Amino acid sequence: MKKILITGITGFVGSHLADYILGLGGRSLEVHGIRRWRSPMDNIDQIADKLSLHYCELLDSKSVYDTVAGIRPDVIFHLAAQSFVPTSFDMPVNTLETNVCGTVNLLEAVRHAQIDPVIHICSSSEVYGQVREDEVPIKESQPFRPASPYAVSKVGEDMIAFQYFLSYGIKTIRTRMFTHTGPRRGEIFCASAFSRQIARIENDLQEPVLRVGNLESVRTFADVRDTVRAYWLLVQKCPPGEVYNIGGSRTMSVGDALKMLLSLSPRKGDIKVTVDKALLRPSDVTLQIPDCTKFKQATGWEPEIPIEKTFEDLLTYWRRRYTRGRQA
Repeated sequence: MKKILITGITGFVGSHLADYILGLGGRSLEVHGIRRWRSPMDNIDQIADKLSLHYCELLDSKSVYDTVAGIRPDVIFHLAAQSFVPTSFDMPVNTLETNVCGTVNLLEAVRHAQIDPVIHICSSSEVYGQVREDEVPIKESQPFRPASPYAVSKVGEDMIAFQYFLSYGIKTIRTRMFTHTGPRRGEIFCASAFSRQIARIENDLQEPVLRVGNLESVRTFADVRDTVRAYWLLVQKCPPGEVYNIGGSRTMSVGDALKMLLSLSPRKGDIKVTVDKALLRPSDVTLQIPDCTKFKQATGWEPEIPIEKTFEDLLTYWRRRYTRGRQA
């Protein structure tokens, strides 16, 4: 029996990863998840009876050690984070503490429990910051130019994971995931924010005005279900100490993503789009196109889900929330 531990299991990616692993394993995989006492359970309601859930706060080192030592996992997916870039400008200390110190607590727990799991550390493409046109597609060797407290925190998380590999032989593997979305994505992220507003407008819960931030940013989009499949391949096939870019195959501006989502709505003709200055970042990253050659060569992974289906499923997710009468 292989024990899998997922931090952030109640979140967007964590819940999809748990779905995926449970679909693979039968009785050979035992899935454990860390949750805080206040974590919403909506994303894992459908699988909660198949999981072993543990109350744990990553900033409480004793809590982390007790959890890790009690489970003794064979594989850890460290996905828990303060992951919203605009919030990091308002809460820089909390973002750094959660993402860097929380990761240190996890790695220290592994070290002192004297276990030897493979640990996926989820960094971010945001570590690269603003790149020039002649620097895309972005390789893993691209210099860090973090443009937000969140990005700085992910640089710290990325590097501390590498340091623990070098210093203690802890088997960390880092990923720098580029833009990914799909059902269950939090409402504060662009494609999900657009979808939520469209669903609310369709249900006459808000005026037909869709508020947006910077629509000029260029992103390469991936589906979350392709993402978690990539993460599983990572811990099966990739050597510790390495870092990999992972991203989708469809590049477009955020404005083009909005147009695609609007095209799926019967109300598209009467929805007005307006820029809300409150949604603009103090400094932005506007060009995010990955070179995923290293990861694809190591694993054979390729994205399979077309972005059209991703957006359709995302919009359907928000429509269903309102159909069930939930004012999300």
